[in-house]
Amino acid sequence: MIHQKNSIGKLNSLPSKKVNILMVDDHPENLLALEAVLLSPNYHLVSANSGKEALKCMLKQDFAVILLDVQMPGLNGFETAKLIKAREKTRHIPIIFITAISQDMEHVHQGYAAGAIDYIFKPFHPETLKQKIEQFVKIHRNHKENMIQTKRERTVELNEVNKKLDRTTLNLRRTEALSKVIGETIIDTILTFDDQGAILSVNPAIKTMFGYKAEELIGKHVVMLFLKLLGDNERDLSFSFLSTIKQSVGKVIESVGLRKDESYFHVDILIGETTVENQQIFVCTIRDVTERKQIEEIKKLQFNNMEHIVEKRTLELIRTNEKLQKEIEERKIIADHLYRSQERFQKIFEASPCLMAIFSQRDLTYIEVNTSWLNFTGYHYDELVKQKINLKDFVEESTGKPINLDRSIRNKKISYQTKNGDTRDGLLSTEMIDIHPEPCTLIVLTDITERVHLEKELSRLDRLNLIGEMAAGIAHEIRNPMTTVQGFLQLSRNNSDHLSTEIMDLMLEELNRANSIITEFLNLAKNKISMKKKQNLNTILNALSPLIQAEAMRSSKHVKFDLNMCPDIFLDQKEIRQLILNIALNGLDAMSSNGKLTIKTYTEKQAVILEIKDQGQGISPDVLQKLGTPFFTTKEKGTGLGLAICYSIAKRHHAEIEIVTGDEGTIFAIRFSLNPCLTNS
Repeated sequence: MIHQKNSIGKLNSLPSKKVNILMVDDHPENLLALEAVLLSPNYHLVSANSGKEALKCMLKQDFAVILLDVQMPGLNGFETAKLIKAREKTRHIPIIFITAISQDMEHVHQGYAAGAIDYIFKPFHPETLKQKIEQFVKIHRNHKENMIQTKRERTVELNEVNKKLDRTTLNLRRTEALSKVIGETIIDTILTFDDQGAILSVNPAIKTMFGYKAEELIGKHVVMLFLKLLGDNERDLSFSFLSTIKQSVGKVIESVGLRKDESYFHVDILIGETTVENQQIFVCTIRDVTERKQIEEIKKLQFNNMEHIVEKRTLELIRTNEKLQKEIEERKIIADHLYRSQERFQKIFEASPCLMAIFSQRDLTYIEVNTSWLNFTGYHYDELVKQKINLKDFVEESTGKPINLDRSIRNKKISYQTKNGDTRDGLLSTEMIDIHPEPCTLIVLTDITERVHLEKELSRLDRLNLIGEMAAGIAHEIRNPMTTVQGFLQLSRNNSDHLSTEIMDLMLEELNRANSIITEFLNLAKNKISMKKKQNLNTILNALSPLIQAEAMRSSKHVKFDLNMCPDIFLDQKEIRQLILNIALNGLDAMSSNGKLTIKTYTEKQAVILEIKDQGQGISPDVLQKLGTPFFTTKEKGTGLGLAICYSIAKRHHAEIEIVTGDEGTIFAIRFSLNPCLTNS
């Protein structure tokens, strides 16, 4: 027991040693470079200047991985690798070839044929090599730990089995000693019977083993003491038993003893034969082997468990090896993919019509620029590369300040300076990238100078066109009530009679109509100030609900409110009420009796949505194109300013109006952004 504990203690207290890594190269400077890359407190780096020296090192130490140069005097890398793989103790050590001379696939294949698991070309990437070595070291350590664990478990199991075997052996020796001293065993049962199977005598052990007294068995058939005998035939048990006895004299046969209380146990039977006065007498020694059978069952179970463990661990090692091979193949595929991706990126970078540049985040110097950048800015390549970027040359249009390149940018409108001092317009996008492994920024600048000039010219023409249309609309809308007032005033000048109350009311109504048109027209002004404060859209809708319901009931129509939870946003309550009423009343007017108007609110993609849906006949494409145009209306008494005011209110709230129309009705969806930079403006 003490020996067993000491063995387990030694296995558990094994010190964590440094992992040996062998570097083989005939150039000392290359060994120094590898040592600088792999220097670690967990590694013991061993250098060898030739293949022979490497083989000597391997006779003295065990290595987790070998870095092997191909071209060396004497034994080259391939020959050295074959000798390493030919030796049973070192054939499992992974070999990585490192060469700077030949990159032909023939030499690469020769390296893998020699037993290498990787083939690296100089100059190599230090971090990649370091990570590969770390993985092989991890595999080596796992393999060592598995071997130690397996040895520990086997030692414990063997100690346990040996202890049980020692106990059994001791018991057997005691039994043999007692048999020799006493001459008659007190453990085994000894009985004699004649050739007919009748019991002639028994020893005192019969009482302990079978529960019978001697006088209870004399003259009885011996078969009553056994549940079965190997080869028994139940149809003629006595005959079968005697036949088996005659065939098994001098041999040990296995059977099952049957006690007086009808319980049974395993026994070994040894039969001897003699002749007394011409009568054949058989001597039968019966030994209780129940404990031995139990030990055998335990051993059998332990053996099966051990076989299962060995099989399981073998499968695990096979899977690990397959996984390692798969990882090597995948890394090779990834390396090829990265090479092709880099080549494609270089072609796209150079051929792109957009201005593209890469600069270092550390010192803000240009690393690379493409041809479009040089053509648009007027600089030569040598004037930019390795020079510091001038952020003052790139100004945000919205703020007038230089751009901030510390974060990613998407299509920000800027102006930039050329070498000649000209100012051009562009859309700027940036992306943070790592290059070997320096953090860099990729700039993509789309020049939109010509497009901006064209947009400004089109905007100027649109404004002139809109002014003309608005002037015609205002003149037409205001001239009608003014004509009415003018006609009655001329009539009153020619007629001395006072104007009637009806005429005065009509004139005032026409003047109020003209004033209303002018007031609504002023609501379209861009510089109108909105009094926005943070509030909930559902609160405004709940306040308007009675008014809209009353208007719907007046025309035998229905209104449904589907208001979902929405966050508070910055709104001008008066303007939003006007927008909701304009669109809701238009929806009610578009429906026939029993039509249903649905007003719904919900949150979607960082926006609060107000959706107003009617069940009208839909809007024709011709009318849909003109919606929102001042003084355009399909109503008999409409001013044509309602939707135009709605679009103006939405613009002041940085909201968007989307219209979906069809035969089943029309949906007006107003999208209010949750972006703080918009809602707080």
